[in-house]
Amino acid sequence: NMRVLASLFILCIGFGVVAQSADAEESQNGPRITFSESTHAFGDIYQGDKVTHTFAYENTGNEALVISDVRTTCGCTATNWSREPLAPGESSEITVNFNSRGKMGMQNKVVTIMSNAVNSTERIKITTNVLPAKTDEKEDGQ
Repeated sequence: NMRVLASLFILCIGFGVVAQSADAEESQNGPRITFSESTHAFGDIYQGDKVTHTFAYENTGNEALVISDVRTTCGCTATNWSREPLAPGESSEITVNFNSRGKMGMQNKVVTIMSNAVNSTERIKITTNVLPAKTDEKEDGQ
């Protein structure tokens, strides 16, 4: 019976430690990058289309935020991101471009943002469905 109680006690302590570390991360000093949205869906596009979306983010921490790198996957590029320090409470943006040339079907592209934030690696993504390229025939009313 004592063994069961001791096991339960150890389990409770374990959970307490996990809960505390989660709280500690929330109140950690330092910059924190927070995106207003983590995913953007373009819906259907045609093969060869180039689409662009701007992701806004804010430094919700209490020290200057510096983005060191933005890594993209095949077909994607990220532009217009600043390497300048972003003060706490200030906002900026990252523009993500996707070129559908040579792509077909559902696309799920992840962009990884590296920074000095306490949540140092953040990911945003775009999704789209690439349809076969339009033919050269003019559509009605064009």
